Amino acid sequence: MSRGRHKRNKSWVDRQQRDPFVKSARREGYRSRAVYKLMELDRRDGLLRSGMVVVDLGAAPGGWSQYVVERVGDSGIVVAVDVLPMDPVPGVRIVQGDFSERSVIEQVRAHLGDRHADLVISDMSPNISGIASVDQARSYALGEQAANFVVEVLKPGNHMLVKVFEGEDAISLRRRLGQMFSQCLSRKPVASRGRSRETYLVAKDFRGTDSG
Repeated sequence: MSRGRHKRNKSWVDRQQRDPFVKSARREGYRSRAVYKLMELDRRDGLLRSGMVVVDLGAAPGGWSQYVVERVGDSGIVVAVDVLPMDPVPGVRIVQGDFSERSVIEQVRAHLGDRHADLVISDMSPNISGIASVDQARSYALGEQAANFVVEVLKPGNHMLVKVFEGEDAISLRRRLGQMFSQCLSRKPVASRGRSRETYLVAKDFRGTDSG
């Protein structure tokens, strides 16, 4: 291992050990610190309630799905989708695959049965290159794919939550969601690290399939 890579790895480990959200996640049994971002967004925007149908895109390792299934209860449905394998979460239906592919969309629909999603959430990040323009473009592409997916499963009048990296591409995604939904708001949860360029778009009141 090079000296520079060793230094970066040590810095990451040190940061993890000091991070209060990492400590809380371990203490409370959540798989990632990212769960506290969703908790804050849920409290602020009233995203989750008992009995909802929720699709979690890019769900691995499963922290968001853990929280969602707690909130929707036994009467709800939670479908987690990721290209990566994910350990089971009690009460969560897992689909492994690329959600932009028709076969995966059909698997999700099969889990939903005769219901549509009340909420689609996405905390996906691209593989980070360290080049801001490249990472923004990759994040935007994931957000666009999530917006395309929403048209397939979301019930009109309901909501979407998606992460994107700040920049011109984020503005473009917000503009598109503003056409698809009645309202699109930007949020920066406290649990987002200070140096992170991530922001979350809360899109409310889906207009339906004729809006995209």
